[in-house]
Amino acid sequence: MAVTHIAKVESPSKETAVEHYEQPRRASTAEELVELSGIESTATSKAAWLIAITVSLGGFLFGYDTGYISPVLVTIGKSLGHELSSSEAELVTSLTSGGALVGAVGAGLTADRWGRKMPIWAACVVFCLGTLLQTCAFHVPQFAVGRFVVGLGVGSAACIVPLYIGELAPARYRGCMIAFNNMSVTFGQLVASALGAGFTHIKGDGWRVTVGLGAIPAILLAGLLVLCPESPRQLVAHGKVDEAEKVLTRIYPGSSAEQRHAKIKSIQMSIHEATATMVDDSLWKTTKRIFTTAATCRAVFTACMIMAISQLGGFNTLMYYSATLFKIVGFSNATAVAIVVSGTNFIFSLVNLVLVDRFGRRRILTITVLGMSICMLLAAISFHWIPVSKELVVQSTNIGWPGILVLICIICYVAFFSSGVATIAWIGTELIPMEVRAVGTMLNTVTCWSTNIIIASTFLSMMKGMTPSGAFGFYCGICFFGWIFVVTCYPECKGMPLEAVREVFAHGFGVKYSKQWQKDNKHLVKTVTTQSFGH
Repeated sequence: MAVTHIAKVESPSKETAVEHYEQPRRASTAEELVELSGIESTATSKAAWLIAITVSLGGFLFGYDTGYISPVLVTIGKSLGHELSSSEAELVTSLTSGGALVGAVGAGLTADRWGRKMPIWAACVVFCLGTLLQTCAFHVPQFAVGRFVVGLGVGSAACIVPLYIGELAPARYRGCMIAFNNMSVTFGQLVASALGAGFTHIKGDGWRVTVGLGAIPAILLAGLLVLCPESPRQLVAHGKVDEAEKVLTRIYPGSSAEQRHAKIKSIQMSIHEATATMVDDSLWKTTKRIFTTAATCRAVFTACMIMAISQLGGFNTLMYYSATLFKIVGFSNATAVAIVVSGTNFIFSLVNLVLVDRFGRRRILTITVLGMSICMLLAAISFHWIPVSKELVVQSTNIGWPGILVLICIICYVAFFSSGVATIAWIGTELIPMEVRAVGTMLNTVTCWSTNIIIASTFLSMMKGMTPSGAFGFYCGICFFGWIFVVTCYPECKGMPLEAVREVFAHGFGVKYSKQWQKDNKHLVKTVTTQSFGH
């Protein structure tokens, strides 16, 4: 066992004082970090769960925004001066993704310097402003601006909330707590779809109520965030060790002072191993480290690849255009049928919540991503038998079995998606090393929204240019490629302390290393994945 000597660095400011340690021998770093994480075996407080539930309102905002646009596109009529063309529908849909892309970058730039809570507060304010602009819109440009502004808030929350939960959560519940955030996303989509369907028959302005109600959870989150602490890893990085210990006491009320000090020491070791000046690093230095350090590059690349697969696989075409799609297929009450998609999404996010820390990320991804590919293939085949014109108008009043099969395939696809990659793409923040976690998570979120823009702004055009069969066949190919990537490159990190996860990508993509780690630390993995919480 390597001996680590503490060397207190004096600093004129407590804000930037960080305890530095002599570099431990690399061979024993992973084992020592595991030993220093003994606090993980103690019971987790209910406060930890309440904090995760509270900030997961940010996920609800994400879901509500992506959920209400589908019924709005069907019911908005001439409220903005004229019927929306397909290009205008793609514009107002994709502008939110564009705003989210900018919002994610802004949140990533401020998360290390100002902590994890400040960007979430900013997201709430911006979301309310964007909601107001949309609700009061009577012209397409104003509505489009409102969609972009809402996107700024959605992107900021989507970037920081999983990052915040991942750093605050005990290792044994990290996957579950982040999965709860994704469940909040799916619940927001379900609520938005239900409200949209409920206001379908209100001529003209019923959609305004659906949009306006989105400000309520933003206001609630901003108020409750006062009761939530800052991330202990962020506090340690800024030299606020005493505050970090108070947060650890709140999360692990049954822990001893020695266990809390050991946990803080493991965080400090993780920080010091990467850089002794992390807090003072410029954005350029942090970003450069991602692309010049092989292990860090592989970690961020893996997280971003899973995120890209989750978006390019076609799910958000169903969220944004489900009512439009079912109208094309021939269902008379397309908005009501679209609720089935949102409901399936929500139910199977609960399945992931139960399974993700028990069976692990890799096993779930291997099964579900392949299932997504098969469902898209069957949907593509089914569309071959549905007579749809180039203007995306069904040319028959009797669709029959192909329409039913498309609906079944889409529901099964959503079930696979929601129980797998939908959540695990955001759990991917656990793969990113501490010293680049904010910027790495920003890149992960940027990947989400940039690929989301591609999907939102091209779906209707692809349906027209490639035919529905061609479009769904394309998504099938993306999902199959994703399955190959998961099988060959995605390591299993369930139950691993964040300070130990960084060792995985020091061994290539770490698939074999992580599997061996799970065997060698079976007792720890079993403890962190089965122990119940108390207090």
